[in-house]
Amino acid sequence: MANLLQFLSYVFVSNISPGPNAIISMSNAGKFGLKKSILFNLGVTVGAFLVLSVSSLFSRIIFDIFPAFQMIMVWVGAAYILWLAWNTLLSKPAGENKYHKDSGNLFLQGVVLQFLNPNTILYGITAFSTFILPQYQSPLILILFCILLSFVSLFCTVCWTVFGAVFQIFIVKHSKIVTVILAALLGYCAVSLVIQTF
Repeated sequence: MANLLQFLSYVFVSNISPGPNAIISMSNAGKFGLKKSILFNLGVTVGAFLVLSVSSLFSRIIFDIFPAFQMIMVWVGAAYILWLAWNTLLSKPAGENKYHKDSGNLFLQGVVLQFLNPNTILYGITAFSTFILPQYQSPLILILFCILLSFVSLFCTVCWTVFGAVFQIFIVKHSKIVTVILAALLGYCAVSLVIQTF
């Protein structure tokens, strides 16, 4: 993969940033304990795999029908990543976000959240159309990327769950530094993508 560093930066920042998956994972650990919270993390992983599979298929069909769409998606992907960087920069510390205390089926909540979370959908389309499909077309390779990206999601949400209290204190205390670093990494990804189109 030619732009491996940009791809890895995008994947890591998108998954570790304090979005809905991360914040709810951290919140669940405090509400329901580690064992029950892991069910939510597993649900996120299954939901992410399903969304990534659909994103992969959608992006590949579009590329086969309209090959010039690849260049358009690079620019759209770069714009989306810059938008993520801007929102990351403006995001509030994790401790300022509140979620309802619902002890229902956490696994199902994790799965459903991925289909309702525009970040997961756009993340999947951007990852495949911008980074993966320009290099790889094999269905087996695309499935392996779906599995890999799902496990990255699992790893990051489990980190938020297990170390939730530590991250919460650190992010609240050093929120500006953390958000600037995450936003800068995303900005680097976007600029690098655009530069490679010239």
